[in-house]
Amino acid sequence: MTGETSGKAWMPVAHRLVRDGFGRLVFIDESGNEHVGVVPVQAFPVDAPGENVSLVDADGHELVTIAQLSGLDTDTRAMVQNDIAQRDFLPVIDRLVDVSTFATPSSWQVQTDRGPTTFVLKGEEDIRRLRNGGLLITDSHGVTYRVTDMRALDRHSRKLLDRFL
Repeated sequence: MTGETSGKAWMPVAHRLVRDGFGRLVFIDESGNEHVGVVPVQAFPVDAPGENVSLVDADGHELVTIAQLSGLDTDTRAMVQNDIAQRDFLPVIDRLVDVSTFATPSSWQVQTDRGPTTFVLKGEEDIRRLRNGGLLITDSHGVTYRVTDMRALDRHSRKLLDRFL
């Protein structure tokens, strides 16, 4: 588990990441100093999941960078991924069920990886294209939903989306 990013090596033998009795992440550096309450922050969560994750202390200072989560042992990777998932709430739209109108604002009924939900799209500008056919859709409350690949959606969902793109 080595790698060099911005001058900081990730997890040489002397480094460890553990969870304390309160469920907080604790980073133990090569000097044995414990940094309690570290937070994993992903630089590009949508475009490069699992890459370039920094562990920052309670004051927001970077302690170390993880170039690839895949290089971590299973338990450490699971801890980091769990904390990232809790921090970066980004439901994935699996299917569009219905859209109230093709003019905005409109109510959208969708099926996500976290269950069914309804939200209001204020305007077409709240839909952003990503590379590889993905989309980010931000609702009227500021919640962002992701479409991983528009081409992978069912025909009905693609037809509804096409009206807004």
